[in-house]
Amino acid sequence: MAAIVVIPVADEARTIARVITAARAHAPVVVVDDGSRDGSAEVALAAGAEVLRHPRRLGKAQALLTGVAAARRRGAAAMITLDGDGQHDAASIPLLLAAAARVERTIIVGSRLDGPGTLPSARRNAVRLASFFASWTCGLPMRDTQSGFRLYPLTLFDEVRTRRGGFVFETEILLAAAARGWAVQEVPVAALPRGAERSRFRPLRDGVAIGVFLARRVGARWAHEGRLIGHDVLGVFDAQRMSSRHVAMLQAAVAYSDSPVRWSAAFVTVAARRAVARLGATWRATRGRGSVTAARGTLMAPVALPLLLLQALLGRHAPDLLTPLVNVVYGDGRAAAGAGDDNVRMTVGPEPIPEGP
Repeated sequence: MAAIVVIPVADEARTIARVITAARAHAPVVVVDDGSRDGSAEVALAAGAEVLRHPRRLGKAQALLTGVAAARRRGAAAMITLDGDGQHDAASIPLLLAAAARVERTIIVGSRLDGPGTLPSARRNAVRLASFFASWTCGLPMRDTQSGFRLYPLTLFDEVRTRRGGFVFETEILLAAAARGWAVQEVPVAALPRGAERSRFRPLRDGVAIGVFLARRVGARWAHEGRLIGHDVLGVFDAQRMSSRHVAMLQAAVAYSDSPVRWSAAFVTVAARRAVARLGATWRATRGRGSVTAARGTLMAPVALPLLLLQALLGRHAPDLLTPLVNVVYGDGRAAAGAGDDNVRMTVGPEPIPEGP
């Protein structure tokens, strides 16, 4: 598969040369300089990358879309994205390429939760919370929805349109792709410490933006779930079902026609059994969609989200009260999507969920 590496950069002169050198061992590199003021573009050119410049800061989403256009002009079939701050191991690019060669209509994501190394607890918990709700809303079991180390087939962008900017883009595109029948496959990659002095991700600005986006999708998913449950429950009043139910109850009671009490008991017993069976089927279907797990996570969100914000702002100075909660309530995205424990999944939900506003 002909692929191009696209690296969005914003003031990362300190690390970008090392990232480019490692990535060029596997594919041509295009750097999209998003209004840097520290000479990142010049360093990238010297390291052997092709550089495209935004005259001012437009955000990560626009930088990635500029990369999509560049990859298309160069006739590539896929675009590999990684960050310029050194937190992604470019040596894992062949893993993404190998995975993409085995599947179609699939986004390949490098999962930092499954590879060597460990993310800081605040980042790890944020990833797990976001992945939990993102997985449930789209029906795809994903563990690291916030990883920027990905392989996108360029045909994806012929079908999927995004509307959000900044860091929300990387969450939105996964959910929008799932709604159109695309799959997501995760491969384990190393979790490296950032080489840059500070991250471009801001917990208040960017974290809240992702949270608001996901909250809207969760609301739309609950509305969809309510309609499914309502349809299932109200189905008992379907004329054909009612007729079949009444016939079964009368057939069970006919043997006791000599005793009104026994006839009534038999009639009620069959009705109760059928009602229990209907409730059981509804419960199993709801559990299969991950909605019972999602309900627990949604109810605990007013506790988990303030703890996450506190952990992000105070770091090691705050007691880690969130990790035990995340372990017990949220786990990872596989449970929320109603999936099993396979490490790599390529499953779409049973029905597309409206994307919401």
